[in-house]
Order: sequence, then C-alpha cells, then structure tokens
Amino acid sequence: MGTESRIISRLVQDEMKQAYLDYSMSVIVGRALPDVRDGLKPVHRRILYAMHDLSMVFNKPFKKSARIVGEVLGKYHPHGDTAVYDAMVRMVQTFSLRYPLINGQGNFGSVDGDAPAAMRYTEARLNKLSGEILEDLEKETVKFIPNFDASLTEPTVLPSKFPNLLINGSSGIAVGMATNLPPHNLKEVCAGIIQLIDHPEISIDELMKLVPGPDFPTGALISGRWGIKSAYKTGRGKILIRSKITVEEDKKKSRIIVNEIPYQVNKAELIEQIAALTRSKNITGISDLRDESGREGIRVVIELKSNASPEVILNQLYKHSRLQITYGIIMLALVDNQPKILNLKELMQHFLDHRVEIVKGRTKYGLKKAEERSHILSGLIIALDDIDNAIRVIKASNNVGEAVNTLIQTFKLTEIQSKAILDMRLQKLTSLEQDKLRQEQKDLLTKIEEYKSILGSEERVLSIIKEELRYLTVNYGDERRTQLIDGEENFLEEEDLIKKEEMVITITHNGYVKRLPVTTYREQKRGGRGIIAAGTGDNDFVEDLFIASTHDSLLFFTNKGKVHWLKVYQLPQASRQARGTAIVNLLQLDKDEKVSAFTKVEKFEEGKFIFMATRQGKVKKTSLTDFSRPRRGGIIALSLSDKDELINATLTDGGKEIIVATKKGQAVRFNEKDVREMGRTASGVRGIKLKADDGVIGMIAVDPKKKLLTITKKGYGKKTPIEDYRLISRGGSGVTNLKITEKNGDVVTIKEVDDTEELMLISKNGIIIRMPSKDISTIGRATQGVRLMKIASDDQVVAAAKVITEQ
Repeated sequence: MGTESRIISRLVQDEMKQAYLDYSMSVIVGRALPDVRDGLKPVHRRILYAMHDLSMVFNKPFKKSARIVGEVLGKYHPHGDTAVYDAMVRMVQTFSLRYPLINGQGNFGSVDGDAPAAMRYTEARLNKLSGEILEDLEKETVKFIPNFDASLTEPTVLPSKFPNLLINGSSGIAVGMATNLPPHNLKEVCAGIIQLIDHPEISIDELMKLVPGPDFPTGALISGRWGIKSAYKTGRGKILIRSKITVEEDKKKSRIIVNEIPYQVNKAELIEQIAALTRSKNITGISDLRDESGREGIRVVIELKSNASPEVILNQLYKHSRLQITYGIIMLALVDNQPKILNLKELMQHFLDHRVEIVKGRTKYGLKKAEERSHILSGLIIALDDIDNAIRVIKASNNVGEAVNTLIQTFKLTEIQSKAILDMRLQKLTSLEQDKLRQEQKDLLTKIEEYKSILGSEERVLSIIKEELRYLTVNYGDERRTQLIDGEENFLEEEDLIKKEEMVITITHNGYVKRLPVTTYREQKRGGRGIIAAGTGDNDFVEDLFIASTHDSLLFFTNKGKVHWLKVYQLPQASRQARGTAIVNLLQLDKDEKVSAFTKVEKFEEGKFIFMATRQGKVKKTSLTDFSRPRRGGIIALSLSDKDELINATLTDGGKEIIVATKKGQAVRFNEKDVREMGRTASGVRGIKLKADDGVIGMIAVDPKKKLLTITKKGYGKKTPIEDYRLISRGGSGVTNLKITEKNGDVVTIKEVDDTEELMLISKNGIIIRMPSKDISTIGRATQGVRLMKIASDDQVVAAAKVITEQ
C-alpha cells in the first residue's frame, strides 16, 4: 500500500520539461554565471570565503592548495576536486586575470598552455586585493544561507569594495546562454563609477571617455571602436584583438617580432599554427620561426625571406592564424538571481547599488554595536557616580539575582547594565580607569551621531564610496596594457593579403571591365603603333581607361539609387586582347537595376563628396566617408520617389560648379556649395525646375577648360563654351541649352569635351559613328546644332561617349 502511494501518474514530456528546466536554472544560478554585484561565480566565492575563514590572508604564510581545495569541498562546494582546483588556479594566473585574487607559490601553468602542478605541490594565500572583496563580511552586510548539509552557513554574495566583474571580467556557458565579459583597467572603471555618482544621468558615450575599452592582462591591441561601443551600449559586441608586433629590417631581409599576443591565446599552439601554415605553403614568405620568450616577456621571432613583404606576410598571419582573434563580448550577469544582458552603465549602477547597501549595512552594524556598548557604559558611569551606594546595595543582596533587581530599582538601570556593574573589576574604580570609561562613552556618542548622520544622508554614503574608489585607484591602480587603435572592423579585408601595385583599368561602353598591370603597357617609341588596350565585341569600345592601385575602391552607382563596391583587385585580370567581364556579373544587382555611374576612390577622406542628380531634377551631396563601409548587395546612396532614377554621380571637393541639363534643351549652372551636405538616405533637393514633359538627361561637374557637348536623338549636336551658361542659384528653370525642333529632336546626353578627344555616337539600331571633337562646331546656346550623324526614320541616337585612344 505504501509503495502504491509513492507512484504519481505524469506525462513523460511534462516530467522531462520540468526536470530540464530545474537543471537549467541550477546551472545558470549555481554554477556558470557571475553575480553582478561581486562578479563571482559560486565556486570562486566559496574559495575566497574558505580561505578567509582559514585566515589565509596576504601577510600570513602560504598553505598547500590541497588543504584549500579540501576545505572548499568539505564545507561548501560538494563537486569534483579538479573543478575547484582549476577555478583556484585561474585566480592565481597573471595572464588570465587582470588583477589576480590569489597569490600562488609553485607551478600554476603558463601562457603556453602548460598544466599546473598537482595541488599537493602548490601553495596559495589570498592576495591583498581579495581583502577589499571580503572586507566587512562579519558586519552583517550580506545575507548568509545554510551550506549544502545545513551544518554551516555561507555568504550569498561578498561585500566587494572592488568592482570585480568589470575589472577581472568573467566567462561561462550556461544552458541556452553564455557570458563573456572582458577585463578592464581599475583606474578607468573607478573613474567611471565616480563620474556616475556625480552625474547619474551621464550617457554611455561620456562614460566611454573614461572607460574607452577592455584592458587585457596580456596587453595586445584592440583594432577599431565600433565593437566596443556596441558592447557598452547593448551588452553585445565583437572586437578585434591583434598581437603587438614590431618589424626589424636589415639590408638582406626582415623579421617580424611578436611581443604581446591576444587574450586567452595559447602561445605554443600559435607558433605551431604558424609553422603549419608555412609547411602547407599557405604562407610562403617565412624562412624561420623561433620562440625567444623569457623572463622579460614574450618574444616570438618570424624570419622572412629576402623578397617577402613584411606587410603582406603580417596580414596573411592575421588572416589565417590566432595572431589576431575576434572576441565576442556578452555582458550577461545575474541580477537578483536572474540572468540579464547589461550595458556598461547598468553594470556600474548595479555595483554602486550593492556598495550603497554594504556601506549602509556596516554602518547600521557599527551603530548597533556602539549603542550596545554605550548603553553598558552609561550604566557603569551611573554606578561609578554613586559607587559607595552601589557597593552597599550589592553587599546587602543575598544572591546575584537579588543584586541585579536591586540595582535596577535603585539606579533605574536595565538588566544588561546591572549585570555589567556586577561583572566590573575593582580596578575600574581607580580614578584613571573612570576617566577612560567616561572618555570612551564620549567617543561612542560622537560615533553614534556620525553613524546616524551617514544613514540619514544618501550623499554621505555616496561620498564614502567615492573615497573607497579613490583609495583603490591609488593603492591598486596601474597603467593600461591593451592599446586601442583606430582600424576597420570588418576584421582584416582580403586586400590586406594582396600586394599593392598599379593597374590599368578599362571599362567599355557596354559595361565590360578588366584590369592588367601597368607594366603590360610597355613604353612605345614616338610613331609606334601602340598596343591594344582591350578587345571589344561588335558595337563596343573602351569608354574609360585609368590607372588605380589594387587597394583602391570603385563605387558603382545604379539607376535605383544604390551604390555597390568593388576593390580593384576584385576585378578580373585579363590579357590585353580580352574584353573583360560584364560589370553586372560582378555586382549583386536587382532586376531592372543598371549601373548609371562609377567613380574611383583612393581614400575615403573628409572634405570629399559624391554629388548626384536624378531624372526628376533632384540633386544631392553626401560626404564620401558615408560610403566607406561596404555591404554585400550594396547600400542606399539616395532615396528615390516613384518613377525617378539616378542619372549620374560624380566625386567632388565641395567647391565645384555643376551643370544639369534636360531633354527639352534647358540647363542650369550653379555652385555646388548651394547644396547642403545630406545623409545617405535623404532624397535630395531641387536642382532644376522641370516642365511636366521634361526630364534630366545629364549632370557634370564643370571643368572650365572644356566645352559642353550636347547631342540630340536625331543626330544633331554642338559645343558651347561653359561661360555661356550664367551662374545662378540651384532650383531655377535655367537657360536654353539647345533649341529643340522637329528636325533635331530631344536632347539625349551632354558631355564635357576638349578638341583633343574623340567621340562615339551610338544609335538604337546599332549604328556607330566615330568623330573627333574638334570637327564639331562651337556655337551659342540657343541654336539647334548641326547634323553629326544621319539617322534613319525608324532610328535614333541613344548614347554618346568619349573614346579612349589606345596608345
């Protein structure tokens, strides 16, 4: 019957769900995640508390690690001894914790991944800094709970004057979540918390001026700041940690010296990895590799072959080895036993709130003890003031109980005071001892007032915390080890693995592109035939030819208002005779999206702009730096309304003059400064006022040395001096650029030309005519132009382009 009563009917899925949930919460709260207040997981807290209990402080002798592990296992942490010893070892290692909490004696492992000696060989004691974490523990500042067998009690959190979570960081994997908090510099964090006390509304950006980023025990470099800012604002972010490198060069060859490596990277494994990359020919420029590390610190020497470029080899090492790593920051901690992702300010605020509770708790404890002692002293002083009568009363009593009651009634005392009088030694009756008691009482009353003043003023409490933080800064603060450097955060571009060299880029009218080294264009003697720059298909020709470095960028702007990136090294390298690859095959374009313009960019620098014009007459100027972070699939260059499209985009210096021309023969010339700078997603402002049936067909940034060529769809055209177009404000209707008649048709395109250039006119039916610019008449604005190309009745000119002469 008894057995049957213990059987409970339950669905398997419900039981499994509940059991897994219980297990998950046990791991989250009891093992894997740190408390936001003291930054410790239970095992670390128990190790520190056990060592404190054993009085193993910084100025006492070392004791065997096995003794400590046994104490922790037997009293507080009933798990494996290896788990406890491993946790303790990490608290000793100077390369694991920014500010180690335990002093070790013996072999506690190395940055090469060497295992620590067995716990029976090593010794340990608390670091002086741990005293700041454990201080005030006995003053009823934190809650104590029963240990696993309810035979003892242990603290749920430590008082922690030291902001341990931010300073030493923490990492752990729970169930369904993980934390990875990097260590920070003590001086910076204390300065940040003091600033938070003084200015509670402070922003994270302002806090970052004091706490600019993590500070790892192994030093190294953090490249870029976007990941740090993301982590500090959202609780999540990725940073790039790069080894600290110096390059030594002599006449014959170069060598790369590694002095600091990223946090948690095993040096021995790193060296083996580099050796493997060399053996597998993934990196071919290394001739020798050796580890010269010693007491002075890390020194790994990478000897290079005589023809190897240190910059390229270094970037290959960054790309393929752990000389550079990505560190994912997850600022997750337990807040009231619940896991929460926290930003930098929240982490500081939770620590501050904890310290407020600790300071108030120890002050209440001090007040309670002072009042208890003062109460006793006041009874003793009452008795001393009438000592003869007090002695008489005591002598007349038959027993202690009667003496206590008589004293209470005679002197209006409490039972505690009466017992204290009975326990008082006769030596207290001397004049000197009486004076000491009265002075002690006086001092206690002053202390009580001080304690009450602190408890009655939040400002006093915060002032005490600030003083504690300043004390920590002076006594334990040191200089930053990890250097913060500006850099790209796409974590080493492929270009860093490409040798920097000059290339000739050719782009054809039909959109084929290729590159080939400048050396391919061998020097020609005067009168030579030249060489072919690109083989082109029928009805195609080279429209652009220019020199660019392999590391330069090409920005391609499309009719849909988007911009796409290609690095020069990403262009196909082809022979002189090949026509290249279609640009559309190199970019991720949408349906009906086509390239309207492109520009070469060497450096995305301040003071340069992209100027754009749309079919419906809008213009826009955006800083070149806004296009410096490429994205797969392109990004918006400007927002377009329905049926509008981007006509042209050009690189400017902010002080150019712009001409915008329409198909109905109008043109406006204005100063680029009339258009204010706008962000990428803005739609722009009016550049030219259009009539209902009109539209923009071209935009140029003016070169005053050239003339404006205008071509119509029926094959007419003319050149006009730039100065014929008067300079006005943007947004007007402009002036007549070309007189439109039935004979010449709408304007198709405009170009800037000089008399040395050649032009191609292309018709809808595929007819192409080539002509020198100097043969086209230069005439006034309000003319209809001259015939440049005979056009059949069912045909029309669709484009005109300048031809690059291949020589």
